[in-house]
Amino acid sequence: MRTAGAVQVRAGGGGGGYLLIEVLAYIAVVFVLLGAGYVAMYRCLDHSIALRHNSESLAAALQAGERWRADVRAATQGATLENRSGEAVLVLRTSAGPVEYRYDAGLLYRRAGGGPWVKLLDHVKASRMEPDRRSTVTAWRWELELQPRAKGKDVPGRFRPLLTFLAVPTPSPSL
Repeated sequence: MRTAGAVQVRAGGGGGGYLLIEVLAYIAVVFVLLGAGYVAMYRCLDHSIALRHNSESLAAALQAGERWRADVRAATQGATLENRSGEAVLVLRTSAGPVEYRYDAGLLYRRAGGGPWVKLLDHVKASRMEPDRRSTVTAWRWELELQPRAKGKDVPGRFRPLLTFLAVPTPSPSL
């Protein structure tokens, strides 16, 4: 006897498809995985950008340090540390004229031959140039600390860039 509209039940019990609840659960899992992936990707991007900025700052500081060392070595007529308007200015007397260095409000400036002050470095946290007296010679030491760059949401990194440069002025030839 057959009844019209009756539903047949399979005896094997093998389901033929996914339930709506299962599909929603899989979609939720995919969204969680994608969200975690995007968070990790953006953290990597932030760290990569901070690393690039730090390496650029270090490269600029190393170039400035080498320039400073060359200027100190060229100071055949002496080097002095002067106090001008509350700022320490290193004056290097070379045969081509004086070369001066000063630090002001996170910026390091250089002036050659009485010309205009030129910005040499920015993002400087501290700069100190001082004589380092040795037994037979007076060397000059420049201690430089750069501002650590922020990562992501203005959180400073663990990187603390500290640099020290040493140079000795070339003595003037004795007559």
